[in-house]
Amino acid sequence: MAWDKQNLKEVIREKISDRKLIVVSNREPYLHIYSGDEIRCVTPASGVALALDPVMRACEGTWIAHGSGDADRETVDSNDRVKVPPEEPTYTLRRVWLTREEEDGYYHGFSNEGLWPLCHIAFTRPTFNESDWNVYRKVNEKFAEVVINEMGNNSGFVFIQDYHLCLLSRILKKKRPDITIAQFWHIPWPNREAFRICPWGEEILYGLLGNDILGFHIRYHCQNFLDTVDRTIEARVDYERFSVIHEGKETLVRPFPISVDFEKINSIAQDTKYDEEIKKIRRALRLKNRLVGVGVDRIDYAKGIVERFKAIDRFFERYPEYLGRFSFIQLGPISRIHIHSYKEYNDKIYHLMTEIDEKYKTRDWQPIILQKSHFSPKELISYYRLADVLIVSSLHDGMNLVAKEFVSSRFDNGGVLILSRFTGSARELSEALLINPFATDHFADTIKRALEMPTEEKAKRMEKMREVVRENNVYRWAGKIISELKKLA
Repeated sequence: MAWDKQNLKEVIREKISDRKLIVVSNREPYLHIYSGDEIRCVTPASGVALALDPVMRACEGTWIAHGSGDADRETVDSNDRVKVPPEEPTYTLRRVWLTREEEDGYYHGFSNEGLWPLCHIAFTRPTFNESDWNVYRKVNEKFAEVVINEMGNNSGFVFIQDYHLCLLSRILKKKRPDITIAQFWHIPWPNREAFRICPWGEEILYGLLGNDILGFHIRYHCQNFLDTVDRTIEARVDYERFSVIHEGKETLVRPFPISVDFEKINSIAQDTKYDEEIKKIRRALRLKNRLVGVGVDRIDYAKGIVERFKAIDRFFERYPEYLGRFSFIQLGPISRIHIHSYKEYNDKIYHLMTEIDEKYKTRDWQPIILQKSHFSPKELISYYRLADVLIVSSLHDGMNLVAKEFVSSRFDNGGVLILSRFTGSARELSEALLINPFATDHFADTIKRALEMPTEEKAKRMEKMREVVRENNVYRWAGKIISELKKLA
């Protein structure tokens, strides 16, 4: 069956019927901000939000998330709810309010100074503070109260997102054992030796085993989780069934590779307005008729931006005939700048870019153009279509939806995808040019290969990747999880 929005609606109607579906995440799919005296609704730079929004439009449920926009309180009703999306309201967004102390300890602290580097193993040391852990527990309990309030007396399903809410499922199960719960872990799960350094590792595992289904992007991460449980706590791990039985309750551990709304991106990308937008970008950035590379990432040490810039430097050293002929545009907002390691990484990227540009630039050309502003999903399509080559060089990534967005937007079967082997998407997009971002020389040679690839080969590779993403789209991902949940209800 070819999955689309209508198929998913039918599955939801068949599997869920009149039962309630609640999605819970830290990041909200829409936030309201002040723009002068007016309030604007914007979409945050979040892969989770972008992936789940079309699913929620199809199921018309409730999404619970932290209200982080400076005008969010002005747009909710007396129950902290607002209908979204604004142009075509189809589901409810219920906002959770966090104090500055809670946000610092739960989000910046334990989630992103502790769990994020622990799971990505990107050579950045995790920081664990007991005060952050205590706030993290408190915020998970706060989310639990809101979920139970939203569920009311109904029976239903709760779908939890990511590493910010490790403890939520267990809290919910204790209070409402009738609720069927799934959680999707959007980042990698580390090997058991790496996980051992977390002081509250056992509590995290107990928390996650409150789920009926625990999903990861790929089977390898499922295996790592099972091994971690097997060596850390008293539980029975069934490697054949891929499940854990703890305190008489079974948690199924399953791979569900997340994806994007292929047909929507493919359709939007064919709007003729993008032809003019591409011309505007070329004029504004003085690209003329040069070859163009593009990178789209949050400024994050796990994304391999430094390694990417070093490979571009090596590329120009080895192939000086491309000086003045090739420009690379790095897009992405500054991320988690309150955390020292992120501020340091942001500075490192800027200094490296400046050093490379000073080394090669001419009066009307520079090799790397860095744009740190936020781009909407529709704005990114202009850059995807402009790119002769898109580079995804993550050092470790659960999936990486940028690669799939790029493929979905290239209805012309043009462009080449250079993709890190250390992304989940590399398992599916095997027609990309796969690289080890730490192997600078090979990385540089791959850029040259991409730029010189014959048109026919580009088209064949892109066509095959597009077929993979078309078939394994976000509706298929959601439909599989919902079908598995229904079996347990």
